[in-house]
Amino acid sequence: MPQDPGDNTVRFKWEKEDPDQVYNILKAVYEALEEKGYNPLNQLVGYMISGEPAYITSHKQARNLICKIDRDEIMEALLKKFLD
Repeated sequence: MPQDPGDNTVRFKWEKEDPDQVYNILKAVYEALEEKGYNPLNQLVGYMISGEPAYITSHKQARNLICKIDRDEIMEALLKKFLD
């Protein structure tokens, strides 16, 4: 009997950045946002939800830095850190 395609779970896998690099980028972006007087957590959440880089300041190249890593990788690094 053929298997229902809805019964199969798709595996999600990609080449990942070094977790230390993700952490270092997040830290640098956080500090740049803080220096410019923004609430870093609010700005980062806005970026993570929307994908809109305008939530991140260009101060100290923070916007360029965060755009170097996929939001999926950021989410994975955050979840891993939180759940470990």
